[in-house]
Amino acid sequence: MERTETTATPDESTVDDLRPEVEAHRDPGYDVDPLFVNRWSPRAMTGEPVAEADLMALFEAARWAPSSYNNQHWRFVYAARDDEVWDDFLALVNDHNREWAADAGALVVILSKTTFDHNGAPVASHSFDAGAAWENFALEGSRRGLAVHAMGGFDHEAAADRFDLDEEYDVEVMVAVGIHDDSDDTDEHPNNRKPLDEVVFEGEFTPDED
Repeated sequence: MERTETTATPDESTVDDLRPEVEAHRDPGYDVDPLFVNRWSPRAMTGEPVAEADLMALFEAARWAPSSYNNQHWRFVYAARDDEVWDDFLALVNDHNREWAADAGALVVILSKTTFDHNGAPVASHSFDAGAAWENFALEGSRRGLAVHAMGGFDHEAAADRFDLDEEYDVEVMVAVGIHDDSDDTDEHPNNRKPLDEVVFEGEFTPDED
């Protein structure tokens, strides 16, 4: 069957609008919104607080993510650096990540609800859906010029105990949000991505060869 192709017309912004530090290390193969390519995960932060309005905007972006049955499985628990519980949140982070996360303006633990609200049945996609919310959160942070860095290097069990979680909730990741310290002299820069032909397959899947 002959394929008829229709090309969508993108908005005015194009990949020509990449930030300088991103353009030097990333080369998109197709014309996508620069929001996706400009997002990366810097660790260098200034130690300044993040304005509450900016932080709430990240949660607002996450709120609009898609989810199974619109169950909205994500939950966010956070501490701003001037909160009394800041040290409790920072203590959850492992030693390696704590070296840089201590300079964040906020620390956020992302949880996912493992059951449906309407019937209590297990949700196979709860982590997937929480990941969609995380991506919205990260993209809005990038749009605002904030450093947003997710990490798995923290004590998941201690976090579950800290929030007194039952089996209906899983601890997914911890996120540091801060003011990006672009004067940092470390060799930190955006990473590139695998080409599409290594991750996209039409009709059949070909596993990676060892």
